[in-house]
Amino acid sequence: MTRSLLVLSGGHPYEAEPFDELIHALGDLAREKWDVTHLVHPEAEQEVVGGAADQADALLFYDMAGYTFGEGKVTSRPPSDGYRQALRRRFASGKGAVTMHHAIAGWAEWPQWHEWLGGQFHYQPGAHGPDSGYRHDVEYTARVVSDHPVIRGVPESFEVTDELYLYPIDEHAITPLIRAEGFAFERDNFYSAANAVAGEMFSREGWDHPHGSDFIAWETRAENAPLVYLQFGDGPDTYANRHVRTLIANALRYTSGEQP
Repeated sequence: MTRSLLVLSGGHPYEAEPFDELIHALGDLAREKWDVTHLVHPEAEQEVVGGAADQADALLFYDMAGYTFGEGKVTSRPPSDGYRQALRRRFASGKGAVTMHHAIAGWAEWPQWHEWLGGQFHYQPGAHGPDSGYRHDVEYTARVVSDHPVIRGVPESFEVTDELYLYPIDEHAITPLIRAEGFAFERDNFYSAANAVAGEMFSREGWDHPHGSDFIAWETRAENAPLVYLQFGDGPDTYANRHVRTLIANALRYTSGEQP
């Protein structure tokens, strides 16, 4: 059976060809054919307003929308009313979504989005506290912590090399699926996002952050629908990880109403 998959990207750099190969390989893992539509912001926002998210069986966010970076500064904006209404309408119907990696930072000025997600990566300090931390190419062990449809076919632990984040997660709002072992989620292991925006990559000068959560995959609820966040996905090495691919394929089926 052919089912439709809508992928949203843009707002954050990534290697397009390996990512495209990933999303077109997911159907083989799910043992079904996905008819893939890949939209990039800002056009993606307009297409969602026009009904693209209503029509898709499965929805994958690999975007980081709502930001403008330049000259050492970042500005942000909320999505349009039509975009917010379109996603609420989808979730109210019971059709969910999968969010990956930097999608946890998108739409900084839409609080409801981050309540649904269960966390938020911050590029700037503010009333919420400090800006968030990042660290590329971390070698760690992904440890499964829950019996869940998204985990089917994945071993209890597997090795990953990927970017990790230090940021607030509402652990009371999530159903944990996977945690990262072998790496401490503390200030001295990460770099400041605000410093990076200002042109000082890989710097923690003048920055402080409390210890963070080591959960890297979980489920929440958005209206009447399941929402799955997978922190995996910084680049080609992670795209090619067979266990990460299985997780994404399972999550797409699960959030679209089809059990893996």
